[in-house]
Amino acid sequence: MFVVTGANGFIGSAMVWELNRKGHQNIIAVDRVSPSERPDLLSHLKYDQYIDAEEFLKILKSPSARGFKAVFHMGACSSTTEMNVDYLAKNNTEYTKSVFMSGTQNGWPLIYASSGAVYGQGEHGFDDVRSTSHYHPLNPYGWSKAHFDVWSEKQVETPPRWYGLRFFNVYGPNEYHKADMSSVVYKAWKQIGETGRLKLFRSHRPDYKDGCQLRDFVYVKDITAWMWELYSTPSVTSGIYNLGFGKARTWLDLAEAVFSNMKRPLDVEWIDMPISIRNQYQYFTEAKMEKLLGQGLSAPRWSLETGVQDYLTNYLLQKDPHLS
Repeated sequence: MFVVTGANGFIGSAMVWELNRKGHQNIIAVDRVSPSERPDLLSHLKYDQYIDAEEFLKILKSPSARGFKAVFHMGACSSTTEMNVDYLAKNNTEYTKSVFMSGTQNGWPLIYASSGAVYGQGEHGFDDVRSTSHYHPLNPYGWSKAHFDVWSEKQVETPPRWYGLRFFNVYGPNEYHKADMSSVVYKAWKQIGETGRLKLFRSHRPDYKDGCQLRDFVYVKDITAWMWELYSTPSVTSGIYNLGFGKARTWLDLAEAVFSNMKRPLDVEWIDMPISIRNQYQYFTEAKMEKLLGQGLSAPRWSLETGVQDYLTNYLLQKDPHLS
């Protein structure tokens, strides 16, 4: 039995889809939002049962936890604007400790979601080889992920295999419920469809032209493929790994890809970045991928252009945009 937490969220539901593609339906879907409350993400996918996240904490301490094949722990508060430190500590740090300790006790692999937010402004690089303690996140969300990574790196007793995954700018189908936390690809598609234009932040640094701020955009199908490979490749060394495309691209690159696939001319409206976020704004992110690829895992398949094309053509421009 596989377990996917956060299964009724973006990356979690995509992982259920990936497991289905590999022929697995023996899945426990764990979340705080039930399929009755948010029916669309799991409606076309196959799984055995849904369990509330609080109930799953009890199962982790019971004999039932011995039968898991692996746990893909994607469940967490993913809002980078959440300021309630206690809430983040409970949901992102302490909950993950409970999953980690159960994996240690019961002997199953754990693959959990960390975040590229651990790296903060990137002033110390984006290197998953260095100790997490070298980095300084910009917000409470990033710190909640960093605190667990620091804790995990100190553990002597661990699950037989464990992998903390630092996701960069993930986009793709099944993110539609995320509102302000959805990707700029999705927001661009909506804006362009409604107004014919796309609003982007001006640069407020002289070394970056407008729209030339850089991000590491990674398609969710690359993410789930790597998670399956981590599970199915026992030789991969336990530890923390970056998951990005490995090549930073500009906001203008993204805009051009979306406009092109919508068959519309590029039309960008430049707006001032709010003063409240200017000091925390990242002008460059790029995942160092040598550690992951050095373990023999596949190179990313989906460039920004091919990922956006697949996303729009096969999902956003279809009647039902969900993974199935």
